[in-house]
Amino acid sequence: MGVPSVMVLPLLVVFAAGIYYIYNEVIQFMSKSLVRNKVVAITDAVSGVGTECAHLFHKAGARLILCGATWDKLESLYDSLITDSDPRETFAPKLVILDFSDMDSMEDVVAEVMDCYGYVDVLICNSSVKLKAPIQSVSLEMDRNIMDINYFGPSTLTKGVLPAMMSRRSGHVILVNSIQGRLAVPFRSSYAASKHAAQAFFDCLRAEVEEYGILVSTISHTFINAAEPPPAVKTAPKQNLFAKYISSQLSHGVRPSVLANEILQTVNRKRKEVMLAHPIPRVALYLRSLFPPFLFSVLAAGVKDSVLGEQMQ
Repeated sequence: MGVPSVMVLPLLVVFAAGIYYIYNEVIQFMSKSLVRNKVVAITDAVSGVGTECAHLFHKAGARLILCGATWDKLESLYDSLITDSDPRETFAPKLVILDFSDMDSMEDVVAEVMDCYGYVDVLICNSSVKLKAPIQSVSLEMDRNIMDINYFGPSTLTKGVLPAMMSRRSGHVILVNSIQGRLAVPFRSSYAASKHAAQAFFDCLRAEVEEYGILVSTISHTFINAAEPPPAVKTAPKQNLFAKYISSQLSHGVRPSVLANEILQTVNRKRKEVMLAHPIPRVALYLRSLFPPFLFSVLAAGVKDSVLGEQMQ
């Protein structure tokens, strides 16, 4: 007796859902097995993204080196990891004080990181500091501080762990960057400049170390949104629908847990470039490459509207 035609579609949906479930289970199992016993160093491990990464990699059986600027927060993270895990399947993390704003300490920091296990399999450069201000109001000291944290710090630490990776002919360096490393936005001059510098450095590094079996990945995301998505607001029926769509695209950033999972998948799948962005920023990137004058005009108009709005307040 054949299957009634009306049942074919529901059966196909159930079958596809089952295949998808099995696929996800296999991927999760492989994710854990691929990083097990690997030495993984995470900078700014006490941040939202860093903490999420620490939990993911710790549960997967990685040997963690957690770096952060505050010892109390590092100890708190350590306690939460130890409490939530099975000591028979995980390793106690190593803790290292790391503050990229203090570049004079970097030589000692690199030595301490290397002393933990003698090498690093995966380095996750996660540290970042943001600044929103008109260019003329940003001091040279502020510029230097942002460059230290967003560019000189990650690049210096990477250079420190690189010799061991090259001698072992294996390793993976991940830069958690920003879409502003590819697209400059008004009032973010120092931040965008530092992110462009970091992007260029790690792009060069990728080509230079490929022959040693070392992989370099960059993850470009929009802003990190640690808060819950804002509730829907009732608007007047005459509101411009296109403007409403753009506003909705720009009001939601990337959740720390989503970004952390993407970092883990990047390690497992050995992807070289990842972009986490809504359609609007992606379109802006294409415009920057194909129709730069148009994008420049749009950005300039946005600056004018911003200045006019402040004057009217």
